[in-house]
Amino acid sequence: MNDMTPVSVTVNGRHYADPKVCAIAICLDGCEPAYLDAAIADGLMPTLERIRKTGTDRLAHSVIPSFTNPNNMSIATGRPPSVHGICGNYLYDPDTGEEVMMNDPKFLRAPTIFSGYFDTCKKVAIVTAKDKLRALLGHGLKFDEGRAICFSSERSDTTTKAANGIDNASAWLGLPVPEVYSAELSEFVFAAGVKLLKEFQPDVMYLTTTDYVQHKYAPEDAEAKAFYAMFDKYLTELDAMGAAIVVTADHGMKPKHLADGSPAVIYVQDLLDEWLGKDAARVILPITDPYVVHHGALGSFATAYLPNGTDVANILKRLAALPEIIVAIDKAEACKRYELPADRIGDIVLVSGENMTIGTSAHRHDLAALNEPLRSHGGLTEQDVPFIVNRAMPKLPNAPELRNFDAFFYAAQAAAMTVKA
Repeated sequence: MNDMTPVSVTVNGRHYADPKVCAIAICLDGCEPAYLDAAIADGLMPTLERIRKTGTDRLAHSVIPSFTNPNNMSIATGRPPSVHGICGNYLYDPDTGEEVMMNDPKFLRAPTIFSGYFDTCKKVAIVTAKDKLRALLGHGLKFDEGRAICFSSERSDTTTKAANGIDNASAWLGLPVPEVYSAELSEFVFAAGVKLLKEFQPDVMYLTTTDYVQHKYAPEDAEAKAFYAMFDKYLTELDAMGAAIVVTADHGMKPKHLADGSPAVIYVQDLLDEWLGKDAARVILPITDPYVVHHGALGSFATAYLPNGTDVANILKRLAALPEIIVAIDKAEACKRYELPADRIGDIVLVSGENMTIGTSAHRHDLAALNEPLRSHGGLTEQDVPFIVNRAMPKLPNAPELRNFDAFFYAAQAAAMTVKA
């Protein structure tokens, strides 16, 4: 990490350079590196293929759990969940017995890079596909000064200057609000990013998409390739305008189904009910969010709260012996290994294998809407993500040292270099 770079802002103990051109981080939700390889191999991403050769092409590690909210907020703060507090899409409060979404800014424990730049009089633009992230990403911004814009594709027709920095972003862009389960929800993000760069001219911009396509289609599928071909066209425009761009992802994506196409699941709540008594333990799946149609709340990471007096070591031994589980550790080890906040995870943490997911009880998962074989994420096998910069940065490290939440550190550093010809 080169902290000798001239700086304009310090956020969460990290120093970020003063950008001479717009510093953009693009988070391609669910972008397993194989998606880019497949599309490039078919000649569908000429701009990204060129950038890989003339810029910087690396792999980085996401944070664990490899879910959307923890990783987006790590990218937004430059730090892991132990610092910013968002360790899942979903939170269980053992004191109240409530399970709640972790998308309210009250759960955020650290300022964002965006608020840091805004406080130094920089212009900031944020566009997210789903509205669940908007309040978290925009926390600390003031929209009445003309220097900040933050909105989602999902709610783009209801934006106001007071709350988002722009009135009716859908009308401004000239595009209707897309269906939430569609590739168009992400395309709206890219189209907005291009127009914002032209008209608003931000100093820092974050574009983050949805993984609907990645949950539904494998890298070799025509629909997935079409998605990345579409992205490449917008990347071409952003690159041509001289922005310094980092392309990364919040997590990868793997097939999680059996040979007959049915979901591959181990139902851990059912096991713990058998071992400890019905509902004595409580399994929490942090992948849970309002948009479960494409994954059925099935991912490869779970945490569980155990009743007082439980022989935790024995439970972990029994869970670790299961072929579906590749990690079974207690809270202390999980916090150390994965940089998690201790007060927001259970007594144990479980990670399943590459082609396996963790469920609660079989009857609690509505899988009727899964029209294709399950593809999901959350574990170690979805931790590798692309990290591509449209500038040559030969000293950039690789995974595991390089993290996806280094995106703005290096985007700002690239933007502080000599302006691209």
